[in-house]
Amino acid sequence: MSDIKIVAASIVNFLKRQLEGDSLSVDSRESVEVGVQCIETAFELGPEDAARGVDLLQLVRAQTRSSATLSSPPTRSEAEKLKNEGNEFMKSDRHREALDKYTRAIELDPSNPVYFCNRAAAHFKLGDNEAAVADCTAALTLQPDYGKAHSRLGLALTALERHREARAAYARAAQLEPDNESYRQNLRLADEQLAAHGERPPLDLGGLLQNPALLNMATEMLADPNMQNLISGLMSGGGGAAPGAGGPNGGAGAGGMSALLEAGQALAQHMQAANPELVEQLRRQVRPPGPNPPQ
Repeated sequence: MSDIKIVAASIVNFLKRQLEGDSLSVDSRESVEVGVQCIETAFELGPEDAARGVDLLQLVRAQTRSSATLSSPPTRSEAEKLKNEGNEFMKSDRHREALDKYTRAIELDPSNPVYFCNRAAAHFKLGDNEAAVADCTAALTLQPDYGKAHSRLGLALTALERHREARAAYARAAQLEPDNESYRQNLRLADEQLAAHGERPPLDLGGLLQNPALLNMATEMLADPNMQNLISGLMSGGGGAAPGAGGPNGGAGAGGMSALLEAGQALAQHMQAANPELVEQLRRQVRPPGPNPPQ
């Protein structure tokens, strides 16, 4: 679900809550109902999208109170104390008490994404996965590059069997913290879940291009004289083919294809030797779904 649809669903949820109260006049209620229908139609929102919206009222209150919170160190100190107490409750599996501590911390300092992320963990342990998704979304609204929040969002989405969205959350967590083995393991499990449901994991080209291991390997390969010669041959059109093969340009036709295959094999062998784990990740992303996909 895109960020735009999450915002639209959040607006619809807010308006529907207003309709549940008695603060609107008859004319106002009719206008709000029409507005809800228009937004749902314009953004193609289905019944399942409503649960993915965030609590706009809570976020607005958090924003309006953030300046006062920042200027009040004792309040922030008390919120941090509550968070630490919640952490201790989590360690002893007292999840309900931890949830209460995190909620009170959020009330004192709603600008801290850690409190929302920690409360998401408590919701998850208590089996309230929709609430966990909402809290992770709130944490990521405050800090979009929060790797742990992306990972916990993936866990909650997996529990809800929303495996493709979970896979995207795990991929973002692994991209932000590429050395975190737990995030990489969750990403592999998400790929397996998608394959079990007959789906191919999306090819995350953006994540691959920002992968430090891939960038390092590409730098090493380009510095290899053998690879430089091979690439130079392909760029010049000769590609190692026999003179005159395949037509007037020499590099086209069967000769050029042979050189291209040779380059691909050399590239694959170099990658396999340099970083077999990264190669396996690439294979998982492009391999067709099924119990025995071809290598």
